Amino acid sequence: MFASLEELEHGLRETGYIADSVLHTTVYLAGKLHKPLLLEGPAGSGKTQLAYAVAGAANTAVERLQCYEGINEEKAIGKFDEALQSLCVELKAKTGDVDWASLRTELHSRDFFSAGPLMRALLWAKPCVLLIDEIDKVDQEFEAILLELLSEWRLSIPKLGTVEARSIPFVVLTSNEERRIGDPLRRRSFYLRVEHPSAEREAEIVALRTRGSSREFHSGMAGLAKALRGWSMEKPPSVSEILDLAQALKILGHEQVTPELRDVLLPLLAKTEADRKKLLLRDGFASLVYDAQQYTREALQGSAT
Repeated sequence: MFASLEELEHGLRETGYIADSVLHTTVYLAGKLHKPLLLEGPAGSGKTQLAYAVAGAANTAVERLQCYEGINEEKAIGKFDEALQSLCVELKAKTGDVDWASLRTELHSRDFFSAGPLMRALLWAKPCVLLIDEIDKVDQEFEAILLELLSEWRLSIPKLGTVEARSIPFVVLTSNEERRIGDPLRRRSFYLRVEHPSAEREAEIVALRTRGSSREFHSGMAGLAKALRGWSMEKPPSVSEILDLAQALKILGHEQVTPELRDVLLPLLAKTEADRKKLLLRDGFASLVYDAQQYTREALQGSAT
């Protein structure tokens, strides 16, 4: 997908995704060797965003399979459109003489199959990014469905036959570690641990999305993010939520978070009732702002060195 490591690094940065050399190299090798990339880490740390950043850098599309408990092959791969099959039979029957053997073959052709994201990813003329999101929410039986795809780049579908890849997608699997992913899938993948970014790196990310703001503003957002994530909240903020907060502050005309802004910003910061109550405790928000200011100074010092 990328002619060089430098092209990948430049492309990711252009999309606003800031990463280190280890991630750049791993992504580049995964693309060259057609290896899936397994990303594990806390929710909101940027795993899903990496898939979209790779697609943006490569100027291609994302086919996304959102995993959930109880997902089946039909949702992932696709199924025959029974309503369309019935309509075809009805119309053929009205013509009189029907070659039923030929019709049966026609009804189980690609024309009557509604493809799911796994099959669609194989049919792109140009490699796409196949995002299999939150794979830790499914069981190992569903994982087994993926093994043929990730090893042979094809799918064997009852009645339809074998679907071979027109192009090999770049595969990203994400896990929030609700369940341990099985070894067969791990063996086929390159592995990256994705944590929330450091304050210095998050300030860099904010800077890319809020151009024209001061270095103090960018570091302030990163310091607040670190403070919130250190507060043992039920739902700590993701990188994208911090970006939303930064843009909201710019709209409101504020360059920093102060205790007086608590009630205005509460809907952006607290996403559960327990977290809301925690921030509403006496001196709770003021204490959070104080912690954020300490981290902000650290981020500013780090960016200056």
